[in-house]
Amino acid sequence: MNRRTLLGGLFAAASVPALSACAGGITSLDGEGGASGGGGSSKGGVTIGTANFTENQVLGHLYAAALTGAGVKATVRPNLGTREILIPALKGGDIDLLPEYQGALLHYLAPKATATEEGAMQNALTVALPAGLQVLPYGMAEDSDAFVVTRETARKYGLTSLADLKKQNGRLVVGAAPEVKKRQVGVVGLKEVYGVEFKEFKSLDSSGPLVKGALKKGDVDVANLFTTDTDIQANGWVVLTDPKNLIPGQHVVPLIADRKADATVRRALARLGNVLTTAQLTELNRQVDKDKKDPEDVATAYARRHGLLK
Repeated sequence: MNRRTLLGGLFAAASVPALSACAGGITSLDGEGGASGGGGSSKGGVTIGTANFTENQVLGHLYAAALTGAGVKATVRPNLGTREILIPALKGGDIDLLPEYQGALLHYLAPKATATEEGAMQNALTVALPAGLQVLPYGMAEDSDAFVVTRETARKYGLTSLADLKKQNGRLVVGAAPEVKKRQVGVVGLKEVYGVEFKEFKSLDSSGPLVKGALKKGDVDVANLFTTDTDIQANGWVVLTDPKNLIPGQHVVPLIADRKADATVRRALARLGNVLTTAQLTELNRQVDKDKKDPEDVATAYARRHGLLK
């Protein structure tokens, strides 16, 4: 995990003590309102929405456990879909809080954004967010997009980096969630930044059984997975390097409506962000995907082990 420093002062508040800094994680906690303002209240409870993949569901339940431990009534609405569904739902009041990822969220809101360092992205997100929404301090845990091939495919075509894909233009099939076809961190960016053109795009799922099954069977040559997916190491798959930094940093960051962003919520989510590591998040994903445990049970057990929930 990159250990870069959050740009100073954006979320600092003199009236609230700073949390101890973690490597690449939270440097301060603003209990009275961040750059997007304060004045919210969680007294009526907080509804958390999640995207349609395992890790985001785990994170949603971790948020709920941390909030419950702080005395906030929390409800999770899991598996709602992609940002194209979630962001309007957040703005419209159907949900109040989302587990998000810095770089992916920034590119969704501002496709031409160039920031890649965590602090710069946090600043850029604050500017790009619609009125009524704000990001809280990001945590240590990070999960980036990755473009992955099997060892056999890597040897056959001489693939070690995204740049190498251009040598095979028109020959390879890529598999990913449908939205990746139109995203900068996806087919669009691969063509603009690396000059890559695929033979075919297969719409599958987000680092799930469909895309991984297709990669194993050879139905796709390149798969878009997440770096916290334990199947990458288990299968010996090759993650293609990104020498031109197409894929930005992806620290987990809470995206919340101003109406719910009070001091209690901020402290609870900051404590979770200061505890949860990338390795721990990867293990929680494994328990759900491999051990077939319920995401809520996995998240609740983690929260109790780390003193976030009694």
